[in-house]
Amino acid sequence: MSLLSIIIPAYNEGALIQNTASVVADIMEKHSIDYEIVFVNDGSKDATWDEIQKAHRNNEKVCGVCFSRNFGKEGAVFAGLEYAKGDCCVVMDCDLQHPPETIIEMYHLWERGYEVIEGVKADRGKESFIHKIFVKMFYGMMSESTGIDMSRASDFKLLDRKAVDAFIALPERHVFFRALSSWVGFKTTYVEFEVRDREAGQSKWSTWSLIKYAFTNIVAFTTAPLQFVTVVGGACFGCSLILIIYSLVQFFAGRAVEGYTTTLIVLLLIGSAIMLSLGIIGYYIAKIYEEVKRRPRYIISQILRGKEDVYQEVNHDCSH
Repeated sequence: MSLLSIIIPAYNEGALIQNTASVVADIMEKHSIDYEIVFVNDGSKDATWDEIQKAHRNNEKVCGVCFSRNFGKEGAVFAGLEYAKGDCCVVMDCDLQHPPETIIEMYHLWERGYEVIEGVKADRGKESFIHKIFVKMFYGMMSESTGIDMSRASDFKLLDRKAVDAFIALPERHVFFRALSSWVGFKTTYVEFEVRDREAGQSKWSTWSLIKYAFTNIVAFTTAPLQFVTVVGGACFGCSLILIIYSLVQFFAGRAVEGYTTTLIVLLLIGSAIMLSLGIIGYYIAKIYEEVKRRPRYIISQILRGKEDVYQEVNHDCSH
């Protein structure tokens, strides 16, 4: 029988671990699917790792990976994929906003030959108006640069082992799983799901962390900001050209352009454009610097696997 690995990144989700492990396990056993649940503790500050150990003692099919510190959700997803042993792997959120019942539909589609099954949101759930605006702008830019409609994209998806191996073989340090899982290709289909309310607790994503996450992934996956620099430069040139023509017309008409106001406006406009452009270019250079250093995507401190009730120390990272 094929093994299904269910990868669940967790950051400060101690209150949810037991329920999530129980709900997912019950659904898998009800449908007679051989499975393992891989929790990835992303440097949580609460009792998340203790709860993962408890879940492991209650069910040996629950495995755990513990980071030495917080490395971010993308690193946790990557570690789960590298650590998973399944013939296919599902990635889902710990708060059960991704309905685990949908995994069964994904699994049956995989059995029919599909290699990537993307979970797409029927709606975006309860989000503020401002949040929805920023999300629309972000995914609009990503869709334009990738040629993939990402307006309803999510991290909830199933990948065949071939797709998993292709994904973890990618050499870059900064990965955007939501987009790269589509970029790797393979036979793909889509499954709609309703975003549920969190089972407990609050979202760990603040407005600032979402903005930072969005900009980091835009830079990691597309050169659109650099193209924006070109557009800004062209706009400044166009404004300057119009102002030059206007000044010449006024000069030959015997009406000199007044004082320093126009000059200051032009200088401020050009200076702002230059500083903005340098900031964007500098951010790309910083990311190149981070890639060149070849630091690991994450560092694992402890692992839980199989019948062992004692975790083992790991002194290396699982990067390439």
